[in-house]
Amino acid sequence: MLTLAHFLTLGAILFCLSVAGIFLNRKNVIILLMCIELMLLAVNMNFVAFARFLGSLDGQIFVFFILTVAAAEAAIGLAILVVLFRNRGTINVTDLDELKG
Repeated sequence: MLTLAHFLTLGAILFCLSVAGIFLNRKNVIILLMCIELMLLAVNMNFVAFARFLGSLDGQIFVFFILTVAAAEAAIGLAILVVLFRNRGTINVTDLDELKG
């Protein structure tokens, strides 16, 4: 039988992996975006676990809003990366620090 502690532990592990991925990887923007998505999914899992074990739908409603924001973030982020790659020829974070308007 899975308890609330199992789901919260798995969510905490996923969240810590995503934070470590953000701090350890400072070169590739795509991996940074993937780490942010993993962070949002870890939070979503905690919301669903609390909603299930408390018998409320509030957590699941928050998940729909978070998934909407995550989808918009992924679409806009990838569109920006395509434009940057066309202009600069690279997506390394260290090469993108000199953005001028």
